[in-house]
Amino acid sequence: MGQGEGRGEGGGGLLWAILWFLILIFLAWPIAFFIAWLYVLLLPFGACIAPIKDINGHILKIFQLILEKRPKPI
Repeated sequence: MGQGEGRGEGGGGLLWAILWFLILIFLAWPIAFFIAWLYVLLLPFGACIAPIKDINGHILKIFQLILEKRPKPI
């Protein structure tokens, strides 16, 4: 049997997993759906109104942020 903190006792990993799952379901997804809905709603008006085009550009950069953080394939 191992010694110290790394013995796997206490179930802290499970509690953290549940906490992050709840944050994902109740916070991250609703925010993402709202921002995506706003982007789709404003996209046709960006062709006529310059400030909306800028807003759409910023929203698109936020959506594409994950693409910049991926490791490059070998």
